Amino acid sequence: MNPGAEAAVAALNLHFLLDYPREAARRIEAMPPREVSAMLAAQPVHAVLPVWQNLATDVEQAVFGELPEPQATELLAELEPARSAALLNRLDDEDRDRFMALLNPQVAAEIRALMAYPTDSAGQLMDPRVLAFRGELTAHEALARLRQTRRRGLRELYLIDDDGRLDGCVDIQDLALAEPDETLGRIARRITDAVQDTAPREDVVEKMQQDTVVDLPVIDFDGRLVGAIRQAKLASAVQQETTLDIQTMVGASRDERALSAATFAVAKRLPWLQINLITAFLAASVVGLFESTIAKYTALAVLLPVVAGQAGNAGAQALAVTMRGLVLREISLRHWRRVVFKELNVGLMNGLAVAATTAIGVYVWSRSVGLVLIIVAAMVISMVAAGFAGALVPIMLQRFGQDPAQSSSIILTTVTDVVGFFSFLGIATLFSTLL
Repeated sequence: MNPGAEAAVAALNLHFLLDYPREAARRIEAMPPREVSAMLAAQPVHAVLPVWQNLATDVEQAVFGELPEPQATELLAELEPARSAALLNRLDDEDRDRFMALLNPQVAAEIRALMAYPTDSAGQLMDPRVLAFRGELTAHEALARLRQTRRRGLRELYLIDDDGRLDGCVDIQDLALAEPDETLGRIARRITDAVQDTAPREDVVEKMQQDTVVDLPVIDFDGRLVGAIRQAKLASAVQQETTLDIQTMVGASRDERALSAATFAVAKRLPWLQINLITAFLAASVVGLFESTIAKYTALAVLLPVVAGQAGNAGAQALAVTMRGLVLREISLRHWRRVVFKELNVGLMNGLAVAATTAIGVYVWSRSVGLVLIIVAAMVISMVAAGFAGALVPIMLQRFGQDPAQSSSIILTTVTDVVGFFSFLGIATLFSTLL
């Protein structure tokens, strides 16, 4: 082609890109990436930008990889920072670092800030290398594009509208069985679950548990598709959320791991151990109030751990069930009356049953009817109180904006010990004539 013809073609391409960016994007998506990159490299960046905003993500990445480095760097600098961040996120670490070094430091800092998602957010969990197709694409064209990407293990394809917003999804099986000329829009299904990129892991877990999902699409604040959280990551998020709640229930930090440094573990655990020590002294002070009664009737000291231990176990059961309900969103703050009333009833019935068994054992051991009556009354009272506290403590902590898993067990232990000791020794003191 002579220079005049090349100039004419370049001029026509320029006008087409500027006047019909969406149509140009559709044409480009059907062309080989190397051809597209050669054509776009000959155009000024202001003409490429409108078209680039309309490209599907897989085509965008393929064409970007073929662009000469100067044009690619200029394009990154002129695109919207959020779009540049999404594009760089899909690159390998080495390529990403290379382009970031070539950018203006101020531009690079702005893009880097957008790429740095909060810890344990959906953006950190997602895979940004997501394929997004358009609804008017035929099954034949979609399969051809899939073969070009050579991506394996995909279960769903996501559809986007003209503005890049998430519009639906297509199961790979449905795509494989569709007629070649059938459009993706006709075989697509509506997206029922999506999560914003800045959403915390708790929201990701909630979405997974509300509905059975294979992959969870991630969108930005404008509703544009930026990635997907794969099934393995979803399962890992659920597992981590569950294990972290177990860890924090006993006062350990969410940040601590099995191989964390000893100094780090001490710094995270020691404050809660000190708080637990204060509560232990509180329980001990209750026992101290009845020192003379214990000195007079030594059998009380033998049976004291029985009452406190059963109350602690009953409270731990109520706490575990309530915590699970809060984590899985089975209950909310408005259900507190029903939950507490249920645990009061459970505590009363279990208390009566355990007290009956305890009465037989204590009578065989002591032959004292008075001691049997005292421990039966204390057992019922302490187990009812334990059920009440086990249900109410985590709900109240959440009500006041605190993490219910962080200190529920410490508060519960204090309540069960104080109530157990006070009820047993207090009733024994009142009815000491029965001993």
